[in-house]
Amino acid sequence: MAEFESWRSYWEFHRTVSRELRFVRTREAEQFLETVLATSAKRRTDFKEGYVFWRSQLGHDWREEGEEGATFEVLRAYPPERMKPLRDRASDGRANPKGIPCLYLATERDTAIAEVRPWIGSHVSVAQFRTLRPLTIIDCSRGHNKMNLYFEEPDVVEREEAVWSSIDRAFAKPITRSDHYADYVPTQIIAELFKREGLDGVAYKSNFGKNGYNIALFDLDAAALLNCTLYEVNKVTMVSEQVDNTYFVKENLGKG
Repeated sequence: MAEFESWRSYWEFHRTVSRELRFVRTREAEQFLETVLATSAKRRTDFKEGYVFWRSQLGHDWREEGEEGATFEVLRAYPPERMKPLRDRASDGRANPKGIPCLYLATERDTAIAEVRPWIGSHVSVAQFRTLRPLTIIDCSRGHNKMNLYFEEPDVVEREEAVWSSIDRAFAKPITRSDHYADYVPTQIIAELFKREGLDGVAYKSNFGKNGYNIALFDLDAAALLNCTLYEVNKVTMVSEQVDNTYFVKENLGKG
């Protein structure tokens, strides 16, 4: 039976491939990946052909309306070729390195919109895609909301749950253009591990909304565009949570 060495094994793997050895990995990193693959069998999920997902792109196109000599431009959703990744120009993503694209989809429309980080007044092109064949993916999202913190190593089952929870949160973590591309590396390696084994993609919980999930498909032709609609974002809700203690600058507090 494959076992993770620690409930913190993912974070040790993250540190190693992000800061030390990436393309030629340590024996410990390779062992971690072997355990991920072995334990992923419990997380295989099948989707039937014809399943419908959502995909968004921030922005819009234009079209002309009116009669000849009196035309004007109006907003419209992006055309079909803009709603799928370019095969030779992919940027780094959670499940793909630069130059090797994935088709990122969502189970809900609002999740797909939120994933492109729009602000009030933004226009978002939102498409529906239908799967063209049965798919087998690895579902990382099980136990997403369970926070694992141990002061002593737990048993094998709890270690496994903790590691997979960390993997899911790593996939789900929002990463912006200002972040370093190395932040993507750990999940990219794990996704390529599944791709090498002939799996079709990886699913993970979205951090935007309570019920939404994201799917990254390795084959761009595994799903076809059905339709596309332009939306305007008119409300954004921000919720914050304090994660560290407040610090005080004594010399600026004044005398009370």
